[in-house]
Amino acid sequence: MVVIWDLIWYSGAMKIGIDTFACYGGNSALGAYVMNLLKRIPPSGANYELFGWEYDRFAYSEAAPDLNYISRCSLSGRYANSLWHVVRYPQLAASRNWDLCFFPAAHRRLPYRSPCTTVGTVHDMAPWWEQKSRENLNGWIRMLLPSALRRLDRIIAVSQWVKQELVDIAGIKESKVDVVPNGIDTSAFYPRPRGEESVVLIQPFSFRRPYVLYASRIEHPIKNHVRLIEAFGIFKERTRYPHRLVLAGADSRGAERVKEAAAASRHRKDIFFTGHFPMSSLPELYSGADMVVIPSMYEGFGMGVVEAMASGVPVTCARAASLPETAEHAALYFDPLSAEDMADRMVTLAANRELHRECRRLGLERVQQFSWETCARRTLEIIESTV
Repeated sequence: MVVIWDLIWYSGAMKIGIDTFACYGGNSALGAYVMNLLKRIPPSGANYELFGWEYDRFAYSEAAPDLNYISRCSLSGRYANSLWHVVRYPQLAASRNWDLCFFPAAHRRLPYRSPCTTVGTVHDMAPWWEQKSRENLNGWIRMLLPSALRRLDRIIAVSQWVKQELVDIAGIKESKVDVVPNGIDTSAFYPRPRGEESVVLIQPFSFRRPYVLYASRIEHPIKNHVRLIEAFGIFKERTRYPHRLVLAGADSRGAERVKEAAAASRHRKDIFFTGHFPMSSLPELYSGADMVVIPSMYEGFGMGVVEAMASGVPVTCARAASLPETAEHAALYFDPLSAEDMADRMVTLAANRELHRECRRLGLERVQQFSWETCARRTLEIIESTV
């Protein structure tokens, strides 16, 4: 009985730090992950503290108004911040007397050592692959990442695919990794009624329907926009349908190559780049699409798949990485290296309206397996039980 009471008392006094660096103030997929976890931290129990950039001080105030926020690292930039985690983070953790520190973006920001217990979520191993062919500091980071991940006391992977990569690339024991899939906010992403309007108005944009959507940062080659543009051209030539292609996302590495491909397309007038698209308006953009195409050759989870399915929009995606694990039987698949194969699936979804409706139905069924409540509960259980 005394032992049980000691455990209860200790749990109440537990101090846990949460690293918000690399979460971009909630305005990214990683940011949405952190926001949804913070909203579901119970009002009593462990004492959680956030730390990150000074300009993000108020970014999490709505999701976690009662949590203390500590601003650190005055130098901006990814590499300066990575160095801060190596040199300064241990001092902060020791001074705050944390029992545990949680790294929601452990694949992007991670210390090499910690004075307290650590748990990290790995959303993908893209940083390791990104650095593979690069040199100098980037190569150094690539070598350190597996070692830093091995130093975590426990790891949360967002898919079985990511878990297997952690085992194969970083040499981490399977027993150390828990798989906790991301969730979806069904109060934001849901099937909206469709009227007869030919234009979807989302200030400051207007999108003429029907359109094919791919919502992702514009990055070449991993996001595979160039082949999608080629496949869209084949789709237009075969069907003569009035569909447009909407590419929603901020420019990233290799974006100029994608825009060159669009400019060279015979159907360039039907290809629309939105640039950075506000997260708050993303559900409306999804719900107005005739179909969502996800050609990415690498995804750790496939958030776009879940967002599209929750919006009641049929999905066709690459048979690559975690995408089949996320979508299962609710999507049509293609070879991401074949524009012809990609175009075939687009033609099928556009022409076969019975199949279009069936994919929509299966997607709505599949998305019920993903819940932020379940994700947050399991994540907090892992964090607190690790101490």
